[in-house]
Amino acid sequence: MREALSLAQEAARAGEVPVGCVVFDESGRIIGRGRNRREELPDASAHAEVEAIRQACRERGAWDLTGCGLAVTLEPCPMCAGAIINSRISTLIYGAKEPRSGSVGSVINLFEENYGHRPRVYGGVMRAECAAVLTEFFRQMR
Repeated sequence: MREALSLAQEAARAGEVPVGCVVFDESGRIIGRGRNRREELPDASAHAEVEAIRQACRERGAWDLTGCGLAVTLEPCPMCAGAIINSRISTLIYGAKEPRSGSVGSVINLFEENYGHRPRVYGGVMRAECAAVLTEFFRQMR
């Protein structure tokens, strides 16, 4: 999660909503990194999770990331939760809750639906640190 938090800070410096994400393999080695890049690219799908999953799939040479984990600083949105399901990520770790679009329980829980794959979920990891980066970013935007 510390690497994901570092990526979130990098996103903030680039003027992006500060969300960072890493995908790690069974040994804990990071195989994918991502940060929000919607403004930079511009691409509505350039969320941190999607960027990290794409990189991890290229690293593995396969779309199936069974056995891998994903750590992200903010609760995933519906699109990112769908990418987690479709890539078969085994473990999801997230920091801060997302009350407007969170899809791991804040608004909806897509992992409770019958999509054929349900990762283990651990929420609130480094919650205060992850939330602080977001709070500071939006404070500066005002």
